[in-house]
Amino acid sequence: MTEWFLFLPQVRLGIGDIVERAGAAEASGFDGIAFIDHLEPPGATDQSIWEAMTIATWVAAHTETLRIGHLVLCDAFRHPAVLAKEAVTLAEASGGRFELGMGWGSWPQEFERFGLENGDDPPARVARLDRDLALVRQYWGDDFGFGDPPAIVQEPRPSSRIPLVVGGTGKKTMELVRKYADWWNVPSHQLDRLPALLPTVGSVRVSMQQMVAFVGRDADRSAVTDLATRRFGHLGIGLVCGDAADLIEHFAALSSQGVERFYVWFADFAKPDTLAEFGETVIATMRGATA
Repeated sequence: MTEWFLFLPQVRLGIGDIVERAGAAEASGFDGIAFIDHLEPPGATDQSIWEAMTIATWVAAHTETLRIGHLVLCDAFRHPAVLAKEAVTLAEASGGRFELGMGWGSWPQEFERFGLENGDDPPARVARLDRDLALVRQYWGDDFGFGDPPAIVQEPRPSSRIPLVVGGTGKKTMELVRKYADWWNVPSHQLDRLPALLPTVGSVRVSMQQMVAFVGRDADRSAVTDLATRRFGHLGIGLVCGDAADLIEHFAALSSQGVERFYVWFADFAKPDTLAEFGETVIATMRGATA
């Protein structure tokens, strides 16, 4: 059955607004919620952004069923031993609802502004992500053949498997997906690469990030489309505009190709009314068709 996550960058929203949207998503049938991980909003350094693991913990404490994650945490921001411990703690505190998304950093300017290493060296960043993914798995007690130096396992270990999500479509990233991931996520602006790459991921489950301009029952299609295009037209094919029928057709076509989860990013910043109508139309219809 298709899974639905709300993708909610924690930018330009108060913490109360984020909790409200998480509650609305939970009530509307979403399976999970995912945040971003930046020290400042990419391309908008004058805007505020909340820290990724802290906001995830706060939302987990204010929800009951939503799975919690990120697209994706930047491994350069946290030592892998600390990240592994944080993940186990949040997974246990939330009743097994946390998933660990990891990436090597999509905004190199942050590395320079905040004095992080290897910001301008993509091969070094990929190598670090390879190392850190292996170490996190090792600290959890997973065997990836990491035997020199001797393996160190942290206690407590996860009481259930913590899924690893790796996003991206580059050659080196895809190697890491096949090596470590439970889920491979395709970014919204790279949907055209899905048909070629999907057969290469083996048993790894596939998710997709999708920006949506949802035309509700009482909305003006042109106004919704024009506003979304002004805000997010740079995403190209990563932006889809339409009413419930249009979106059901769009997501059903992707689901038929093997996509099992959608991270839905709403162009209106996930207003609770939008989440409710999307849930009762798109999500409910697709779940009914699957059943």
